Amino acid sequence: MAKIIVVGSSNTDMVVKAEKLPAKGETVIGGKFLMNPGGKGANQAVAAARLGGEVVFVTKVGNDIFGKQAVQGLGREGIETTFVYTDAETPSGIALIGVDTTGENSIMVALGANSQLRPAEVVTAIDSNPEAGWLLIQLEIPMATVEAAIWQGVARGLKVILNPAPAQPLSPDILSHLFAITPNESETELLTGIKVIDIPTARQAAQYLFNKGISNVVITLGSKGAFMMNASVIQHIAAPIVEALDTTAAGDVFNGALIVALAENQPLEDAVFFACHAASISVTRMGAQTSIPLRKEVLATG
Repeated sequence: MAKIIVVGSSNTDMVVKAEKLPAKGETVIGGKFLMNPGGKGANQAVAAARLGGEVVFVTKVGNDIFGKQAVQGLGREGIETTFVYTDAETPSGIALIGVDTTGENSIMVALGANSQLRPAEVVTAIDSNPEAGWLLIQLEIPMATVEAAIWQGVARGLKVILNPAPAQPLSPDILSHLFAITPNESETELLTGIKVIDIPTARQAAQYLFNKGISNVVITLGSKGAFMMNASVIQHIAAPIVEALDTTAAGDVFNGALIVALAENQPLEDAVFFACHAASISVTRMGAQTSIPLRKEVLATG
């Protein structure tokens, strides 16, 4: 399997479980409090590593206890941390997460050192790993850094997967150079103008993105699974039915699983099936990285 480079954010998640999420101006008394390592980039790197990938993670943390704990945790997962940079002036990223009894969440993120990850730093990391074959990236770091990583990945012959989260507009030139894109329903609407409410609208949106030059389009649909499209297959893949406890990192687990399966040369439909099963396990557990399953657990589900 080719090495996977993940470029993205690293945060510490502070989670409160409550009966409901607060409305504007409302205080909700919660129950259980958890503090866990998180961040979309780190979550996806850990997911890929636990599911069998050889992973290099590129991020930036602060010179504080949260940053040091993040690096130690990544190392314990077998992830290469050579390119986890430290910013002496900016604190590590923090996410404040509320989770209700249905597993739905509300998240506020202070990007901290993630906002200081520079284009030159990701270019150096990519150039230093010529044996890598895959690049996975999200949007919790500066857009200039995202674009630099994508262009350098393309120049090096890497297959680039973009998880466009948090949602923001993307240039057509960027889109046309992606191997795959993995938006959820709301991100899909921002990118296409098409509100995804069912399988037919998911197909319509996937066709729109495919027509932009993206080789493989995978729209994640939460509990309904995912809709995928490429030149040879158009298919809705259902997710296993589970009782959700916390959906916080489900999308990240999906992306980490997807890139591992693709790096193993699995067809896209098999890779999406594997990713749906991995994500379905994660939503039955609290937390971000604490919810990520091992490969043997995913294989046991089907």
